[in-house]
Amino acid sequence: MHSTFEVNVQYRAKERRILNTILAIATGILTLIYPDFLYLIAAGYLIALGIMMLVFKMPAIIAAFPLTAGLLIFIFPDLIPYTFAAFLGFFGVILLLAFQFAVFGFLTLILAVLIIMNPDSVAYFIAAFVLLYGIADLIKLFRERGANPRVVN
Repeated sequence: MHSTFEVNVQYRAKERRILNTILAIATGILTLIYPDFLYLIAAGYLIALGIMMLVFKMPAIIAAFPLTAGLLIFIFPDLIPYTFAAFLGFFGVILLLAFQFAVFGFLTLILAVLIIMNPDSVAYFIAAFVLLYGIADLIKLFRERGANPRVVN
């Protein structure tokens, strides 16, 4: 007896993608405007991302990682570079292995290494990551919308 099944890991609800895009772009802009409040902005972003993953039924182990990283940043603000670099490393590996988005996965891993090498510029690296991620998602949303226009009667 031969049975096969397929797990589609690239499926994401449209609402989740829109919220994720808005959250990433807003976080990037706030990080550039208020780099002194980086621990609040980065921790808030990670906790909101983790809650959003739970709400949209992502696996709990994946959603727990940004929640844990966000709580660590709230509790220990001096660990921002290492905690966010660990999150980026985890996120980059997931992108490389599960979602097969190789270019962005490599960029994420490179940013994680750059953050560890230069922790004084962590605010700008975080802003670059979330803006890059948000704008890439926004471009995908517009391309999908252009490819599948709604029919209005």
